[in-house]
Amino acid sequence: MRFARIALALGAALLPALASGAQNYPSRPVRMVVPFAPGGASDFVGRIIQAPLHDQLGQQVVVDNSAGAAGNIGVEVAATATADGHTFLLGNVGTMAINPSIFPKFKFRPLRDLIAITQVVDVPGSLVVHPSLPVKNVKELVAHLKANAGKLNYGSPGPGSANRLETEIFQILTGTKMTHVPYKGGAGPAMVGLLGNEVQIMFVTFSSAVTFAKQNRIRMLAVIAPKRVAAMPDVPTMSEQGFKEMVVGSWQGLFVPKGTPKAAMDKLFSSGQAAMKHPDVMKRLTDGGVEIVVSASPAEFAKFVQSENNRFAKVIKDASIETY
Repeated sequence: MRFARIALALGAALLPALASGAQNYPSRPVRMVVPFAPGGASDFVGRIIQAPLHDQLGQQVVVDNSAGAAGNIGVEVAATATADGHTFLLGNVGTMAINPSIFPKFKFRPLRDLIAITQVVDVPGSLVVHPSLPVKNVKELVAHLKANAGKLNYGSPGPGSANRLETEIFQILTGTKMTHVPYKGGAGPAMVGLLGNEVQIMFVTFSSAVTFAKQNRIRMLAVIAPKRVAAMPDVPTMSEQGFKEMVVGSWQGLFVPKGTPKAAMDKLFSSGQAAMKHPDVMKRLTDGGVEIVVSASPAEFAKFVQSENNRFAKVIKDASIETY
């Protein structure tokens, strides 16, 4: 009984401190883990929302590019961080919905070890080629690939990336064959490979390609989205060119380590929602071809992420894509 009374007394003494900690969140700089290298779509979005999140949270937001292993390194960094709200992950469709099926042996599971907070954007994809290829549209690209079976290279941010999965699906649909060249990190390093003609073809997020396409350093043959993107209205969609299966872009959202206090999650949710309404954020993302999409609640976002896991698990199984 004496020990029970002591425990109760200690608990009572701690309650005000815990409440104060929740009310004072965040009490120090907050780390945003971006699981890809600088230059890709995740880094693009992260840098744009960094300042507005700082304004909403009242603390500095530090971008931590923890790249490698198709985003798994960043997932591990976030999942093993202290669960107090001062570290969150900017996860995307690749790290949170595709990787669980590509890397079944990876010790951290996004839906088990991280908690979904809110979606923030949906990034259209694009099919781009090196300008040395004598093709102007997807039909001409398919013909060129069939005439040069296995001779051309395609780049991706890694074996489990959405870019890789899109290319594998494309090869199955068209009966073509290319050589995969994986790059470490996000779309940035892979894009450098395309610019240097190390690879000739890439499926990549629109925001990572649009500037180079406008400079004619690469050629954009199609966008992967339900409709054309205002930033490059003359580029048709994959669906318009006969590929109705390829319409989904790359969503991104905020996640925190399991065990994060509800007060911190609520604050991060409301701050994320407010940041996406900032005029500068809206303009810069729209100019980059990125659509702002926010979740009605963390529960809704968690349900969406689960459905995406189920969808890509089927695609990976049906396409017989190797796992690791």
